[in-house]
Amino acid sequence: MRAIVFAVCLACVPAFAHANGFEPIRDKGRFLSLIDGKELRIGLYNLTLKVLPDGRISGTALGWGITGKWNWENGYFCRDMDWSGYAIPRNCQLVEANGDRELRFTVDQGRGKSASFRLR
Repeated sequence: MRAIVFAVCLACVPAFAHANGFEPIRDKGRFLSLIDGKELRIGLYNLTLKVLPDGRISGTALGWGITGKWNWENGYFCRDMDWSGYAIPRNCQLVEANGDRELRFTVDQGRGKSASFRLR
């Protein structure tokens, strides 16, 4: 049941064209500078993630824990996660920034659905 809820939550986040102030992040160093000491949040779903420079991901969504691993490959953020026992398969995502306050991740190297996170 949690898997369905999480999938629905991420699918409900609206996808936007490469406009609205978002610019692609292709450099790992730039990505790291944006997330340094910050959390990624989607308030509507009580979703909070920490993407750590050592390749770990931790957080919560709808009250359940999230763990995972990430790396940077060919200009994409590649991650796999576990949401309280539900495996979220590896996927490489396009990352875009709206200044230093918001990041948008688009699955399948920019060809799929998007989720926008506030940086706090």
